[in-house]
Amino acid sequence: MTNPLPPRATRRGFLGAAAGAMGSAALAAPALATPPHLHHGPGLTAPGIEPFHGVHQAGIATPAQQFLYFAVFDVTAEHRADLVALLQRWTAAAARLTAGLPAQAGAGDDGPADGGSATGLGAQRLTLTFGFGAGLFSRDGVDRFGLAARRPAALIDLPKFNGDQLLPEKCGGDLCIQACADNATVALNAVRHLLRLGQGVIAPRWAQPGFGSGGPAGETPRNLMGFKDGTMNPRSPADMDRHVWVGDDGGWMRGGSYLVARPIRIALEHWDRVKLAFQEQVVGRHKASGAPLGQRDEFEPMNLDATDADGNPLIPENSHARLAAPQLNDGAQILRRAYSYDNGMAHIAERWPPWRQGMMLDAGLMFLCWQRDPRSGFVRIFENMAKFDMMNQFVTHIGSGLFACPPGVRPGGYIGEGLFDA
Repeated sequence: MTNPLPPRATRRGFLGAAAGAMGSAALAAPALATPPHLHHGPGLTAPGIEPFHGVHQAGIATPAQQFLYFAVFDVTAEHRADLVALLQRWTAAAARLTAGLPAQAGAGDDGPADGGSATGLGAQRLTLTFGFGAGLFSRDGVDRFGLAARRPAALIDLPKFNGDQLLPEKCGGDLCIQACADNATVALNAVRHLLRLGQGVIAPRWAQPGFGSGGPAGETPRNLMGFKDGTMNPRSPADMDRHVWVGDDGGWMRGGSYLVARPIRIALEHWDRVKLAFQEQVVGRHKASGAPLGQRDEFEPMNLDATDADGNPLIPENSHARLAAPQLNDGAQILRRAYSYDNGMAHIAERWPPWRQGMMLDAGLMFLCWQRDPRSGFVRIFENMAKFDMMNQFVTHIGSGLFACPPGVRPGGYIGEGLFDA
């Protein structure tokens, strides 16, 4: 099969193709995913422990672990006291699990059941990060737990973006848990325990396991497209305060952060047939080094004014990296902490030429990004990307959630305690 894409991208050509493709959206509704499976790597032999208590929740600024299990739940209980009791149970269990201990003291013949799948594996740098969705504050106009007046202004209903093909069963939710560890079994085992502790209070809504690139420690990880993912992340404490952590004006969310979670399917068969030169034009970076096109170092500031001999921008106007650059988004930055996923095969219809349908790899990116305020973070950056990004011909956003992740837990406290203090 010949490559249907031109050797060099142009903004005008892409926008024309985009208009035609969006008109064919009805042909491209994705099929339901096959049940997810996990990649069980050997993990670490050392029982590394990440602190659970602190000013901020672990799992945000924590160096990324190798595996993810992201789970979202609806609260089925009707009473506020039941919700608070659940969060207290989850806090106690999370503190033990992240220390490599059983979820509850006394587990055994006379205690609660333990699946046993993580026996002997240790903590494996497990972190458990918790968030609250809009449905926790009100649903269908009903103030369920007396919390509606305390819903943060930043916990918005995300707009519908161009190209979204969101599956209802992969959207929303009242509570989320991000479990990350250097062993897939440890991450899943932790979510299993927390689900058990929520019996009668919560019901599962959606979940997505994921895995990292397994690259050298300290290097920017690569996604399934083969490019480095997270190069433009804020790195200094000052930048984290400016872009990631909620400030003094955040009320009970002070010290917390807002999480946008979106599973993004990648048309890997399509991408893998594209020549390297065009892939780099789409991304706006060199694949091997991660440097901006025409530059040498991955972390070198983008020279958006650089042109080739014909006067064309070296970094195309509709390339992924250019559209995401802080220089074009009023200085906006987000902390990307994404993981790849692989759900096996599914019957899929592509939304871009050549509009193939059939059994294809159901794989992509579990996009997770953290910010001080999604209105000036993800939404500000993604509005133009959703319309003009050349990468849109290879990716489809199939799910979405926004969660207010409260500050860290003090010893003796519980997750989100400040929300319930009033």
